[in-house]
Amino acid sequence: MLRGLLANQVLWAALTAWLIAQVLKLFTSYYRTGKIDFQRLVGAGGMPSSHAALVVALAMAIGWSRGFDSVAFAIGFVMAGVVMYDASGVRQAAGKQAKVLNKLLQDLRQHHSIQEIRLKELLGHTPLEVVAGALLGALIAWLFCG
Repeated sequence: MLRGLLANQVLWAALTAWLIAQVLKLFTSYYRTGKIDFQRLVGAGGMPSSHAALVVALAMAIGWSRGFDSVAFAIGFVMAGVVMYDASGVRQAAGKQAKVLNKLLQDLRQHHSIQEIRLKELLGHTPLEVVAGALLGALIAWLFCG
Protein backbone atom coordinates (compact mmCIF):
# COMPACT_ATOMS: atom_id res chain seq x y z
CA MET A 1 0.00 0.00 0.00
CA LEU A 2 2.71 2.52 0.96
CA ARG A 3 4.68 1.70 -2.19
CA GLY A 4 1.55 2.33 -4.26
CA LEU A 5 0.96 5.69 -2.60
CA LEU A 6 4.56 6.74 -3.11
CA ALA A 7 4.39 5.80 -6.80
CA ASN A 8 1.04 7.51 -7.46
CA GLN A 9 1.98 10.38 -9.79
CA VAL A 10 -1.60 11.66 -9.93
CA LEU A 11 -1.73 12.03 -6.15
CA TRP A 12 1.69 13.69 -5.98
CA ALA A 13 0.86 16.09 -8.79
CA ALA A 14 -2.27 17.24 -6.95
CA LEU A 15 -0.54 17.55 -3.57
CA THR A 16 2.46 19.35 -5.08
CA ALA A 17 0.20 21.86 -6.84
CA TRP A 18 -1.63 22.51 -3.56
CA LEU A 19 1.64 22.98 -1.63
CA ILE A 20 3.15 25.32 -4.22
CA ALA A 21 -0.05 27.41 -4.26
CA GLN A 22 -0.02 27.67 -0.47
CA VAL A 23 3.63 28.79 -0.45
CA LEU A 24 2.96 31.29 -3.25
CA LYS A 25 0.23 32.83 -1.09
CA LEU A 26 2.90 33.80 1.43
CA PHE A 27 4.71 35.81 -1.25
CA THR A 28 1.64 37.33 -2.90
CA SER A 29 0.33 38.37 0.50
CA TYR A 30 3.68 39.96 1.34
CA TYR A 31 3.67 41.80 -2.00
CA ARG A 32 0.15 43.11 -1.31
CA THR A 33 0.55 44.05 2.38
CA GLY A 34 4.28 44.39 2.98
CA LYS A 35 4.00 41.94 5.90
CA ILE A 36 4.88 38.26 6.17
CA ASP A 37 1.75 36.40 7.27
CA PHE A 38 2.46 32.74 7.95
CA GLN A 39 -1.30 32.13 8.26
CA ARG A 40 -1.31 32.28 4.45
CA LEU A 41 0.45 28.89 4.46
CA VAL A 42 -2.65 27.22 5.88
CA GLY A 43 -5.50 29.67 5.41
CA ALA A 44 -8.22 29.80 2.78
CA GLY A 45 -8.46 32.55 0.18
CA GLY A 46 -5.65 34.47 -1.46
CA MET A 47 -3.60 34.29 -4.65
CA PRO A 48 -3.42 31.73 -6.19
CA SER A 49 -6.31 29.48 -5.25
CA SER A 50 -4.85 26.29 -3.79
CA HIS A 51 -8.28 24.66 -4.14
CA ALA A 52 -8.23 25.29 -7.89
CA ALA A 53 -4.59 24.18 -8.17
CA LEU A 54 -5.35 20.94 -6.34
CA VAL A 55 -8.45 19.89 -8.27
CA VAL A 56 -7.20 20.96 -11.70
CA ALA A 57 -3.89 19.16 -11.12
CA LEU A 58 -5.87 16.10 -10.07
CA ALA A 59 -8.15 16.17 -13.12
CA MET A 60 -5.37 16.92 -15.61
CA ALA A 61 -3.01 14.32 -14.15
CA ILE A 62 -5.81 11.76 -14.42
CA GLY A 63 -6.37 12.84 -18.02
CA TRP A 64 -2.71 12.49 -18.95
CA SER A 65 -2.24 9.19 -17.14
CA ARG A 66 -5.60 7.43 -17.77
CA GLY A 67 -6.83 9.28 -20.83
CA PHE A 68 -9.03 12.30 -21.32
CA ASP A 69 -11.81 9.96 -22.44
CA SER A 70 -11.79 8.02 -19.14
CA VAL A 71 -14.54 8.04 -16.55
CA ALA A 72 -11.95 8.99 -13.93
CA PHE A 73 -11.09 12.17 -15.86
CA ALA A 74 -14.78 13.04 -16.24
CA ILE A 75 -15.25 12.73 -12.48
CA GLY A 76 -12.16 14.86 -11.79
CA PHE A 77 -13.21 17.47 -14.34
CA VAL A 78 -16.72 17.85 -12.90
CA MET A 79 -15.38 17.93 -9.34
CA ALA A 80 -12.87 20.63 -10.32
CA GLY A 81 -15.66 22.72 -11.79
CA VAL A 82 -17.76 22.46 -8.65
CA VAL A 83 -14.85 23.31 -6.35
CA MET A 84 -13.78 26.31 -8.44
CA TYR A 85 -17.35 27.60 -8.69
CA ASP A 86 -17.73 27.29 -4.93
CA ALA A 87 -14.38 28.97 -4.25
CA SER A 88 -15.14 31.97 -6.45
CA GLY A 89 -18.86 32.20 -5.86
CA VAL A 90 -20.35 30.95 -2.62
CA ARG A 91 -17.30 31.29 -0.38
CA GLN A 92 -16.37 34.70 -1.80
CA ALA A 93 -19.90 35.95 -1.11
CA ALA A 94 -19.68 34.62 2.45
CA GLY A 95 -16.40 36.51 2.91
CA LYS A 96 -17.99 39.75 1.69
CA GLN A 97 -20.89 39.24 4.09
CA ALA A 98 -18.43 38.65 6.94
CA LYS A 99 -16.72 41.95 6.10
CA VAL A 100 -20.03 43.84 6.30
CA LEU A 101 -20.98 42.11 9.56
CA ASN A 102 -17.58 42.91 11.09
CA LYS A 103 -18.07 46.59 10.24
CA LEU A 104 -21.54 46.53 11.83
CA LEU A 105 -20.16 44.84 14.94
CA GLN A 106 -17.38 47.41 15.17
CA ASP A 107 -19.92 50.23 14.96
CA LEU A 108 -22.12 48.55 17.60
CA ARG A 109 -19.16 48.11 19.97
CA GLN A 110 -18.56 51.86 19.94
CA HIS A 111 -22.04 52.54 21.35
CA HIS A 112 -22.90 49.35 23.25
CA SER A 113 -21.02 46.82 25.30
CA ILE A 114 -21.11 43.67 23.23
CA GLN A 115 -18.75 40.74 23.08
CA GLU A 116 -15.69 41.02 20.83
CA ILE A 117 -16.42 38.86 17.78
CA ARG A 118 -14.49 38.89 14.51
CA LEU A 119 -15.70 36.82 11.57
CA LYS A 120 -13.22 35.41 9.05
CA GLU A 121 -13.40 37.56 5.91
CA LEU A 122 -10.88 35.85 3.61
CA LEU A 123 -12.89 32.77 2.64
CA GLY A 124 -13.19 32.68 -1.11
CA HIS A 125 -11.35 33.72 -4.24
CA THR A 126 -11.65 36.24 -7.00
CA PRO A 127 -11.97 34.79 -10.50
CA LEU A 128 -8.34 35.79 -11.18
CA GLU A 129 -7.13 33.83 -8.12
CA VAL A 130 -9.09 30.77 -9.32
CA VAL A 131 -7.70 31.04 -12.86
CA ALA A 132 -4.15 31.42 -11.52
CA GLY A 133 -4.61 28.35 -9.33
CA ALA A 134 -6.07 26.37 -12.22
CA LEU A 135 -3.16 27.28 -14.50
CA LEU A 136 -0.69 26.34 -11.77
CA GLY A 137 -2.46 23.01 -11.28
CA ALA A 138 -2.42 22.25 -15.01
CA LEU A 139 1.28 23.08 -15.23
CA ILE A 140 2.20 20.87 -12.27
CA ALA A 141 0.08 17.99 -13.63
CA TRP A 142 1.81 18.33 -17.01
CA LEU A 143 5.23 18.25 -15.30
CA PHE A 144 4.29 15.08 -13.39
CA CYS A 145 2.23 13.19 -15.97
CA GLY A 146 2.18 15.02 -19.32
